[in-house]
Amino acid sequence: MRLRRLIATLAVSLLCSTAPLLTAPVFAQATDSRATLISDRLEILDENRLVASGKVEVLQNGYRLSATRVTYDKSTDQLLIEGPLSLTDAEGRVLILASQAELSADMTEGLLKSARVVLDRQLQLAAGNIARIGGRYSAMSNVVASSCKVCARHPTPLWEIRAKRVIHDNEARMIFFENAQFRIAGMPVAYIPRLRLPDPTRERASGFLAPRLRTTSSLGTGLKLPYFITLGESRDLTVTPYVTTRDSKTLELRYRQSFRTGAIQLEGAITRDKLTDDPTRGWFRARGGFLLPEDFRLTFDIQTTSDNAYLLDYGYSNADRLDSRAEISRVRRNGFFSARMVSFQSLRDDEDNDTLPALATDLTFHRRFSLGPLGGMGGFRLQWHSHYRTSSNPYDSLDPAKADGIADGRDVSRLSARFDWRRSFVADAGFVTTLLGEAQVDAYRLRQDATYAGRYTRSHAAAGVELRWPWVKATASGATHVIEPVIQLIGATRDRSGLPNEDSVLVEFDEGNIYALDRFPGADAIEQSSRANVGLTWTRYDPAGWNAAFTLGKVFRRNDSDSFSPGSGLGGLNSDWLLAATLGLPNGISATGRTVFDNDLELSKAEIRLSAANEWLTLSSSALWAVEDPEENRPDPTRELTFDAVWRVNPALAAKAEGRYDFDQTRGTIAGLGFEYRNECVVVDVSLSRRFTSSDSVTPTTSFGLSVDLIGFGSGKTAGPSRRCY
Repeated sequence: MRLRRLIATLAVSLLCSTAPLLTAPVFAQATDSRATLISDRLEILDENRLVASGKVEVLQNGYRLSATRVTYDKSTDQLLIEGPLSLTDAEGRVLILASQAELSADMTEGLLKSARVVLDRQLQLAAGNIARIGGRYSAMSNVVASSCKVCARHPTPLWEIRAKRVIHDNEARMIFFENAQFRIAGMPVAYIPRLRLPDPTRERASGFLAPRLRTTSSLGTGLKLPYFITLGESRDLTVTPYVTTRDSKTLELRYRQSFRTGAIQLEGAITRDKLTDDPTRGWFRARGGFLLPEDFRLTFDIQTTSDNAYLLDYGYSNADRLDSRAEISRVRRNGFFSARMVSFQSLRDDEDNDTLPALATDLTFHRRFSLGPLGGMGGFRLQWHSHYRTSSNPYDSLDPAKADGIADGRDVSRLSARFDWRRSFVADAGFVTTLLGEAQVDAYRLRQDATYAGRYTRSHAAAGVELRWPWVKATASGATHVIEPVIQLIGATRDRSGLPNEDSVLVEFDEGNIYALDRFPGADAIEQSSRANVGLTWTRYDPAGWNAAFTLGKVFRRNDSDSFSPGSGLGGLNSDWLLAATLGLPNGISATGRTVFDNDLELSKAEIRLSAANEWLTLSSSALWAVEDPEENRPDPTRELTFDAVWRVNPALAAKAEGRYDFDQTRGTIAGLGFEYRNECVVVDVSLSRRFTSSDSVTPTTSFGLSVDLIGFGSGKTAGPSRRCY
């Protein structure tokens, strides 16, 4: 058999200069390139007819035609192909199946009978016959189009489009339906005289996108009908009108453009409604990023809104503060550079944007280097920071509800230079000694502050020694235990500058900074007391794939000269105890917890996070407990539980839930429930959410959402599992 196929191949190769059969296949224009024909049997009946039979394949430029018999008649320059036959294109995204075909020699004209077209392994178009026209168009009659699986168990597709006539433009990758009827589960639901849709091989095409139904208690029921417009290969615009039953009219716009070195996206909305005193409301956001020469990168994200409640009312965002920023940065192995500008807009009713830092600028240069004969690793950081308030009042507000201890119009500029050094020594017994230190100089200028206005300079230095002695033990089961006691002795200079603290109010005490030279997150406050940081860590690594770790630590100070708040757990002469634990299991479940408590076991803060990620469940949950602390802008205790979960009930159905519960207020703040059904031909997403929080500008709101996407018409949605046919 192999010998006969080889002889047939050689015979066709000898005839390819005279046989048009061996030119371009379907979907390709005729070229001078030659094709290859392979068959079990080859006959030359006379000087005009060539017959290939058995398992016949025609290959050319990646295209493959398979049939049981191919006859070429030179006198009519026609091909008679007997099936079942199949034809795939060069990319394997278009497949044609038919019982028989009569085609021109170059396969650009002709008729295929009892044919079916499969596009990108998703959309199927079954037709009585397909006429090939000009190598570009496929004209079909009596067509049924669907991406749903049809079999004995599911004889009726979930959705289908029936049309008298369909034309597929292979070059434009568009499908045109005439006298189309849309059916769901076999029931006609819509008649469309003319319908144009992109085929699944096309990523971008102008036209309507899937509509979205949204119902809220404040806006009523509304429909979003987005229209996508291509503006070339690198640009597009999406226009989405949104009309609700409670006299709300919104126009959403999104513009995207790609460049050789980056991309931008502009989006926003303008609304006319009756929810506020101003009938015209809106929102805007511009973001993007570009690669610059010398490894620099430009990023920007600018956003603003007309009022505090607009983003929540229309479901664009849950943020209660907006920050707009533009940054030029560069990250290298031993250096970092960043220049950025940030603008803030608060959406909280109890915050005044005039008294908040409306504009902040930062310039940071950081370099790491070795110190040669001195050894170890050194670092140098130069930083410029300034923030500006629009208010010009040099005093704090007289209203107790608005007073925060900061002059309403205070503007700050700061230039800082810091040098740090670290070197470790390892003894034969595994004892690790580390010498470390840092020195910093700051120059401040404060304006529009009746108490602190003027120029200030400050210098600070800290140095210490860190002693670690890790103990390692391997058990007979293969598990490894590591116990590591740590003692860190730090000496620091005193800060007598009297500078106000704005950027270091909120301080976290955790296992990440227990051995830090300075635990304040910003630059205004400095940890200046000489101290001893003491801790013990135990870690277990198990060959079965799970691990656990515990850390216990405490800070002992020489004097109480630091300005840590009571709620941080670091206040007073000595800190509270820190206990942190992590657990990771091989099935994707992990837990992290930390608590800060005093010698009487009274908690100041506690937090636990639980996450799970496996084939059927994705879970993220956290519980937070913190005492009240006005210095951290927390006048009341915080006791809160949040969770976000996705449960895959089966391969096609997923249930989603989210929630947040405030135990101090004994009520929920956010609750949401949703379901997504996804198979080979449709994606249905249903969601129901409730926001319980309220303020002067925001009221509790219930929202309902519904979206349906058909797979196979450029929806951008990926297909789910196919329905079973047993």
